[in-house]
Amino acid sequence: MHNTDKPTQAYDFKVNDMKVLKKLLPYLLAMRARVAWATIFLIAAKLANVAIPLVLKDIVDALDHSNQLLILPLGLLFAYGLLRLSSSLFNELRDAVFAKVRYHAMQLIALNVFKHLHTLDLSFHLDRRIGGITRDIDRGTQSVATLLSIFVFNILPSLFEICLVIGVLWVNYDVFFASISLATVVFYIGLTLAITTWRMKYRYQMNDMQSKANSNAVDSLINYETVKYFNQEDFEVKRYEKTMRRWENVATKSFTSMTALNFVQGSVIAIGVTLVLMMAANGVVAAQLSLGDMIMIQALLLQLFMPLGSLGIVYRQIKHNFIDMNNMFNLLDKQPAISSDKDAPALNISQAKIEFKQVSFAYAGKQPIINKVSFEINSGQKVAIVGASGSGKSTLAKLLFRFYEVSAGEILIDGQNIKHLDLHSLQRAIGVVPQDTVMFNESIYYNIAYGKRHASSDEVKAAAKLACIDEFIEQLPQGYESRVGERGLKLSGGEKQRLAIARVLLKNPPILIFDEATSALDSQAEQSVQAALNSLSQQHTTLVIAHRLSTIIDSDQIIVLGRGGIQESGTHDALLAAQGEYAKLWNLQIDAANIE
Repeated sequence: MHNTDKPTQAYDFKVNDMKVLKKLLPYLLAMRARVAWATIFLIAAKLANVAIPLVLKDIVDALDHSNQLLILPLGLLFAYGLLRLSSSLFNELRDAVFAKVRYHAMQLIALNVFKHLHTLDLSFHLDRRIGGITRDIDRGTQSVATLLSIFVFNILPSLFEICLVIGVLWVNYDVFFASISLATVVFYIGLTLAITTWRMKYRYQMNDMQSKANSNAVDSLINYETVKYFNQEDFEVKRYEKTMRRWENVATKSFTSMTALNFVQGSVIAIGVTLVLMMAANGVVAAQLSLGDMIMIQALLLQLFMPLGSLGIVYRQIKHNFIDMNNMFNLLDKQPAISSDKDAPALNISQAKIEFKQVSFAYAGKQPIINKVSFEINSGQKVAIVGASGSGKSTLAKLLFRFYEVSAGEILIDGQNIKHLDLHSLQRAIGVVPQDTVMFNESIYYNIAYGKRHASSDEVKAAAKLACIDEFIEQLPQGYESRVGERGLKLSGGEKQRLAIARVLLKNPPILIFDEATSALDSQAEQSVQAALNSLSQQHTTLVIAHRLSTIIDSDQIIVLGRGGIQESGTHDALLAAQGEYAKLWNLQIDAANIE
């Protein structure tokens, strides 16, 4: 099971960071020309930046002549201003060129994850919390932008500038200037890596708690009516509070450990800068260095340690973003349990005859719910499946649609084993009206037209009329443009079911599956819709999952499921005459109707 609420395992930074970088690289190479130009502008900006202290030294030395007539060094001042302008210009050009790379990579990754999630099987989505998935995607895509920005705008410029500064100190001054500066940088980076890696466990735990709290909140709000029906507002708040309190404790530990790291980093920089400046001041006193040298060294150290001062924060952000991106890329690593074979042929429909041959199925870790079930639905026939709850009625429909794979046996359509067919072609040929109808939070028109995306307005309205929902729609203030609310909460159960029926009628596939399709309708609406379904069924091969037996008395065959297999089958009259399980179910419903 893929459950985001489970405690996260220890994060292997070396392995996972490399994995994330390998997965990120193709998105960057998609715009390699812009990456190259951004790198060129980055180098130009840093060269100009490091040249500024060199020119400043010459300016100070030119002005530091106490016994000579001073001449304003206009050329050097002009060069100083030009270098500052160039540094700013090249930085902005780098940012402008790289912006397209960053946002294009975000768009591609988000699109790929979203597309991939739709390829995963039903069991994956049943095991996951939607709130947790969306949170992983949101954090992951944002981390792409942040990580790219850090590398291009912080890490690479800082490393390049550090190399330039140490190189200038090495070439122009005593080797100890460069050695102490380099040792400070190495010591600083080493401490930062060690301490940050140690405290990353708190960040990972924070992500877990935040995802869990978000999932709980989304789940609670989606089930708002259920919460109110059972007066469980306090329970939901306490459940959310419990998770957020755990997040608070971990977040506090994360922050306090960060302050300790900041102090250690500041101490290393302070010691290094002090040592170098003491050596430079001693050189000035001994007349081995000029005042301009002293000022240049100080300016170079500022340029060296200013970006280094933020390196700790940047490194922590990188680690955070690697974790977030790893969670998102893990979604891409999930492989669907059900997919089309390579070069699988498309379903070729001629008669739409369905055959179940010795079909068995068991959910993961459970006993078989269906065992060696065999039956046929000939072209144009209507076959109903009835039985007690949990007998496997809806499971048969899901197996036909290939939401699940059969454990044994085979399902054929016009003699073709659906396991070896292109999955999309199979599902295009089947229309399903589920018992639990869920609508998009869009207009009524959108939800009906979803069955055939390019349908005309007349086709949509004709489908609504067949489903006996047209009069209700036309009475609404906004008619077909009325929004149905989250998961269709603004509609009654019967209204949602009729919209679902209209959607399938618009799709008009050769095979129809009605899974308790009229269970939420009142008697009058049921009769109207049933008449439409009966008319439609004559032109299609139809599988009906039924609880209300009055809706399937005209079926060509009724199959009674129980104890993992077919207990009996036949027409309505024949089954009543047999006085078996079907007759018992029928009599129970008749008695219940008489009591009402």
